[in-house]
Amino acid sequence: MMNIIKPDIEGLLIITPRVFEDERGAFYESFNSQQFNDVVGTEVNFVQDNQSVSQKGVLRGLHFQSPPFGQGKLVRVIKGSVIDIAVDIRKNSPTYGDYVAVELSADNKEQFWIPEGFAHGFVALEDETTFLYKCTNYYAPQYEGTLLWNDPMLNIDWGISNPIISEKDALGKEFSNFISDF
Repeated sequence: MMNIIKPDIEGLLIITPRVFEDERGAFYESFNSQQFNDVVGTEVNFVQDNQSVSQKGVLRGLHFQSPPFGQGKLVRVIKGSVIDIAVDIRKNSPTYGDYVAVELSADNKEQFWIPEGFAHGFVALEDETTFLYKCTNYYAPQYEGTLLWNDPMLNIDWGISNPIISEKDALGKEFSNFISDF
């Protein structure tokens, strides 16, 4: 069984698996569809797995895909650690524009469920951080969007002042000019 934490924003979940450790090492079930669907309360179908490797200080995000290609993501780290961020972009949500930050690491083995309607990003806290995520929809570049990672309106504390970012992320949309399709 797993331990579930429900942050202050509806729909997000922090999942900690039960880990069995002994002198040989460790074992845990990283994903069980039936248990996951029971916790989420609906049937979730993952269609794509992605993996990235980042050096310390690399920031990726804040990314999302608009309907009809919105993506739910179940994210985790298998090497290193990150600060993971989910921003609520559901226009009718009482927490619209709010975010949750979670530290995910190979050591804590926590996973973060981010349903459709959230922008997502993370910053690597260690070199060679390996980040995995399961997606509920296929990558569709024509529906992809990026919010500006350091937008003062969002006021996200990434825990870093000069991250390494891509050109795409440097050109993210300001939240004040963003019109949500969710």
